[in-house]
Amino acid sequence: MVLAATRTTVFRRGFQSWSLYADTGLRLNVKTFGTLDFPSDSPRRGCELHRRSPGCTKRTVGRQIHSSSTMAKSKFEYVRLFETEDRLIPNCWIVVRIDGKAFHRFTDSHHYMKPNDERGLNLMTRAAQNVMEDFKDIVIAYGQSDEFSFVFHKNTNIYNRRGSKMMTNVVSLFSSSFTMLWPRYFSTQDLQYAPTFDARVVLYPSDQNLKDYLSWRQADCHINNLYNTCFWKLVQERGHTPAQAQERLKGTLSSDKNELLYSDFKINYNNLPELFRKGTILIRCKEGVSGDTKPTTDGRQMTLVGNHVHTKARPSTVVLHTDLIGKQFWEDNLDILGPRPK
Repeated sequence: MVLAATRTTVFRRGFQSWSLYADTGLRLNVKTFGTLDFPSDSPRRGCELHRRSPGCTKRTVGRQIHSSSTMAKSKFEYVRLFETEDRLIPNCWIVVRIDGKAFHRFTDSHHYMKPNDERGLNLMTRAAQNVMEDFKDIVIAYGQSDEFSFVFHKNTNIYNRRGSKMMTNVVSLFSSSFTMLWPRYFSTQDLQYAPTFDARVVLYPSDQNLKDYLSWRQADCHINNLYNTCFWKLVQERGHTPAQAQERLKGTLSSDKNELLYSDFKINYNNLPELFRKGTILIRCKEGVSGDTKPTTDGRQMTLVGNHVHTKARPSTVVLHTDLIGKQFWEDNLDILGPRPK
C-alpha cells in the first residue's frame, strides 16, 4: 500500500505557506519543513517531499517514499521522512564515552569511600568487560572515576556505523551491567536508586589523534586523583571543611600537592596504587595466553577475565593499570591499532 492523499488547500500567513491534506488532516509549514505531495494523477508511484517559497516554483528536496516489505504499511509511513541518517564517516576510530550523571550525589548516597573506593572502580571495570565481551570490534577501553571510553576499530561496520545505535547499545548495556553486578561489589549497601550514565560518540581520523585522546583521559585521571587525595586528607585528618580544603589547594601546582602529601601526611604519591593514579586499561587477551594473572617483564600485573581459555565466542580481557601516554605501551601492543582480525 502506498500513501495516497490529495492536497486540497494551500494558504499563506505572512511569509509562510501551508498545505492541508483533506484525507489525513495533515498541515505542514512548507517553508520550514516542506510539503508532502501525493499526486492524485499518478497513484501508487510513491510520494515526494517538496519545499515551496512564495513566488517560487516547486522543487524536490526530499526522497521518494516506497512501501516497505518489512514494516506494516499504512498512510502514516510518511513520518519516516523526519528520521535523520547518522552514519559515521569511514576510516575513523570511533570512541563511545560513557559518563556517570550526578555521581557526586550517587557516591554520597551510597557511602563511597573517599577519595577512591576500590569497590566502585572494580564494578565499573566489570561492567566495561561485559561491554567488550558483547562488542567484538572494541579494541581497547579506558576508564577512570565514573567514566569509560570504548574504542571501536576504525573499519568496524557494526550497525552500519550508525552512531546513535552504537552509543545507545553501549551505554544501556553498561548501565544494566552496573546495576545487576552491584550486589557483588557492595554486598552491605543496597542500591538506593538507579544510576544514570550519559554517552557521546567522537571520531578520531588518525592513530595519533586516538593516542592523544587516551593520553588526555589518563592525564585527567592523574590530575583529579592528586587533587582529591590532598583534598580528602585535609578534610579527614586535618579537620578542614570542604571550603577550607578547597581554599588551601587553590592555585597550587602538582609539585605543591606532592610536597603537601609528603610533608604533612608522609605520603609518597608515586607509591599509591596505580589503579588510582593511572586508571584502568582493557585490551584483548592475545592468542595462547591463559590463566588468571601473568606478570609482565617490568613487574606489572595483567589480569585475565572472562574465559580462561581464549575462544572466539567469549574472548578474555586483560586489565592493566599502566602508562599509555608514552610509547612503550603502544610498542608492546601493536595489534590494537593494527588491521581488524577476520
